[in-house]
Order: sequence, then structure tokens, then C-alpha cells
Amino acid sequence: MFFLCRDYFTSGWPSWPVLAAFAGSLIMGFMIGFFLEAAIGMIGFWFLEVSSLLFVYMLFSFFLSGHMFPLTMLPDNVATFVNLLPFKYLAYFPAAIFLGKIPEEDLPLELAIEACWLTFFIVVCRIAYARGVRRYSGFGG
Repeated sequence: MFFLCRDYFTSGWPSWPVLAAFAGSLIMGFMIGFFLEAAIGMIGFWFLEVSSLLFVYMLFSFFLSGHMFPLTMLPDNVATFVNLLPFKYLAYFPAAIFLGKIPEEDLPLELAIEACWLTFFIVVCRIAYARGVRRYSGFGG
């Protein structure tokens, strides 16, 4: 894929610190996605049907994470709101790091925000699991 899209990488590969930030952001992005979906799945301890909630999440995620279009195309007032959400760290942010769209001096703050979102969803997932297991009761045989 990199060979086919080599014209987009005219300035060459990013520096090693930027590549490290890209790798860290990509790993944290995968983990945010996992724990966010797991937390939504934990709602199954209280409700029978969770698939519709996952569908709504996937719809928001598809549009607000940069899968459909770059988030820089959003109007300023909408972009301000979208940047407060964790969705941009799922797809847009790692790609923007790799392509050099994020200035190197902004990387530590943005990665710290991404780590905070990851920590938040890990905690939410663990709390939902602990409370859900206490509530769970299985019947049948």
C-alpha cells in the first residue's frame, strides 16, 4: 500500500520521535476502541438488547473518527465539539501524526489527552464489569 501511495509521502518518512508517537497513538487508539465497545457491551448485564446501542456507536464512530472524511473539513464550531470527544483518536489522530499534520510540539499534549481517554474507558469498563457480575444471575441447565 505504501508503494502505491508513495506520491503522498514526498517528504519521506517521519522522524523517529514522530514514528514513536504514531505507534503509541495507534496502539492507544485500538485500546480506546476496544474498551469503549466493551463498556457498551457491559450494558448487557442490565438490558437484554445491546446491539442497537453498538450500531449507534458505530455510526457516530464512523463519522466522528475521520473514517469518512478528514476532521479538518468540519466547520470550526463543530470541530471544537468533535475534538473534545474520544472518536478522533480512533482513526484521524494516528494518521495525522504519520502524515505530519500535527506539529511535533503538540504531540505530547495530544498523546496525554489520548492516554486520559484510554484510562477513563478502562476504569468505566472495569466498574461496569464488577457491578454487572454482582447483578448477574444465570438460570437454566
